Amino acid sequence: MIRAAGCVLWRRSPSGEGIELAVIHRHKHADWSLPKGKLEDAEDAREAALREVLEETGMTCTLGAELPTARYEVADGRAKEVRYWAAEATGGAFEPNHEVDRLDWLSPTDARARLTYDQDKEIVAAFLATTATD
Repeated sequence: MIRAAGCVLWRRSPSGEGIELAVIHRHKHADWSLPKGKLEDAEDAREAALREVLEETGMTCTLGAELPTARYEVADGRAKEVRYWAAEATGGAFEPNHEVDRLDWLSPTDARARLTYDQDKEIVAAFLATTATD
């Protein structure tokens, strides 16, 4: 089993009306996803979620509510479990890196449409249904 953690990273829109979600493009896989990654040895899921957001987006964040866990198989047939949290961006700036070449801040509707994988779209839907961002 591959264990991973990630976040639905959000911020208030610059206009002050509503929120925006971060979606990242991984050039190696040519996909759009939520910030997430594998747990390192002796790392708990919350620590991994914070580390992965920082590594992939350059953003610090505050973890909020835990969201449903995504469970699926990766291309080679191994099971993967990703624990997610709602996470408000608190600072930082994105710079392309070896894993992520682009980060876009989008409305929740546009973010769901942009995401490549159904499990990420489901996590965003759960975030919107359970997280108060007013």
